[in-house]
Amino acid sequence: MNDKKTIDFRNKDLPIAVVLAAGKGTRMNSDLPKVLCPVLGRPILEYVLTALRKSGLRRFLVVIGYQGKKIREAFADWPEVEFVEQTQQLGTGHAVMACEEKLQDHTGAVLVVTGDSPLLQADSIQTLFNHYDQSLAACVMGSLLKDDPSGLGRIVRDSKGEFTKIVEEKDATDDQKKINEVNMSTYIFEGPKLLSSLKKLTNNNKQGEYYVTDCPGNLLAEGEKVEALAVLKPCEAMSINTANDLLEVELFIRSTQKKG
Repeated sequence: MNDKKTIDFRNKDLPIAVVLAAGKGTRMNSDLPKVLCPVLGRPILEYVLTALRKSGLRRFLVVIGYQGKKIREAFADWPEVEFVEQTQQLGTGHAVMACEEKLQDHTGAVLVVTGDSPLLQADSIQTLFNHYDQSLAACVMGSLLKDDPSGLGRIVRDSKGEFTKIVEEKDATDDQKKINEVNMSTYIFEGPKLLSSLKKLTNNNKQGEYYVTDCPGNLLAEGEKVEALAVLKPCEAMSINTANDLLEVELFIRSTQKKG
C-alpha cells in the first residue's frame, strides 16, 4: 500500500476503493454533478482519486448517478477507475450495493469513501490500512476528534474504549452529543463481510434510505471485530455540500500552498 511496502495483506486480493460520487449537489448552485464542481480549476473528485492513487490503491469503483456520462468523460483517462451506475439514489448503503457484482469474488479489503471530500489525505488512508491488516478486524473506520462535532455522527464507545455504534446527532442523547469523536464516512471492510452486512441493511428510517453507516453495527451484532481509529486530520472533515464549503476548501488549499 505504501512506498515502504510494509503492509502484508492478509490475502492475495489487492484492496479496492469504492468512491460514492452519485450525488446531484442541489445546494451547489451548479448544473454540474457535485463531484465535477471545480476547486481551483480541478474537479472535486480528482482530488479524492489523486489521494487514493498516492496511497497506493490501484482499483477504484466510482459510483455515479446524476449526469454520470459527464463524470465518465472527465475521468476516461484514469486506468484505475471503473464506473458503477446507481440508477436510484437510495442512500450510501444502496450506492455500495450497486458495486455488488464487481465485489462478489473479491476477498480482499474494500475502502469506502465519499467523492465530495477533496482534502482526503493519502497518509491517513495508509495508516488505516496498516491498522486494518494488523488488527484482523472486519471493519476499521477512520474517525476524527473535532472541537465542534455539531451535525456529525458520534462514535460511541463502551467503558473499555471499544467501539459500540455510530449515533447520528438527531438520534443522540444529551450525553452522546458531548462526544467529540465523529464519523467521517471512511471505512475499510473485509470484502465478503461488507457484502454480508449490506444484505442486512434496512430502510426503516425517515428518509427511507439504506445507509453504509449501519454496516459496522451489523458486523458487530454478528460478533465481528469492528474498530474506530481517530487518525483523520481536521482538514479531512471539509467535505463540500455548498458553494460556501467550496470557497472554504479553496482558501485552505491556498493557505497550505503558501506555507509550502
